Amino acid sequence: MRYFYTILISSLFVLCCMLTSKSEVITLTAETFNDKISEKHTAWFVKFCVPWCKHWHLYTSVKRFSVSLILFFLFFFKSKNLGKLWEDLGKAIEGEDSIEIGEVDCGTTKSICQKVDIHSYPTFKLFYNGEEAAKYQGPRDVESLKLFALEETEKAERKAEGDEDKEL
Repeated sequence: MRYFYTILISSLFVLCCMLTSKSEVITLTAETFNDKISEKHTAWFVKFCVPWCKHWHLYTSVKRFSVSLILFFLFFFKSKNLGKLWEDLGKAIEGEDSIEIGEVDCGTTKSICQKVDIHSYPTFKLFYNGEEAAKYQGPRDVESLKLFALEETEKAERKAEGDEDKEL
């Protein structure tokens, strides 16, 4: 019984630490979206999703207990939940000065999603200097997403430098 309490308290401590850790993902709203993606020399890799999207939340039509049990196991074992994936990407990109990770809830911010032509969920787009630079359609793992963001940001930076040189 003593081990049970030790494991329980340790698990609660780890859970509290995980829930209070700072997220590197910035939620973009109708008020902040245009200003943020228009920042000079900054790429924004943005996930567009809706609350009812099966990839965002792992809800099923089974009984509440089953859902709780599934979520419990998925919490402690690596899952493909896009919320966690996006947070992990935010942490992986944290040291990159020219890339920010954002997310838009298309359920509450429909005007943004219509403006940037979002028709399916989730959709991942990279913006640079206020313009869409690329749309991601590859594997959904942190390394692939990070590699895409780094490569496309580099391309967008080179293109922007070329455009600035033409203006001079």
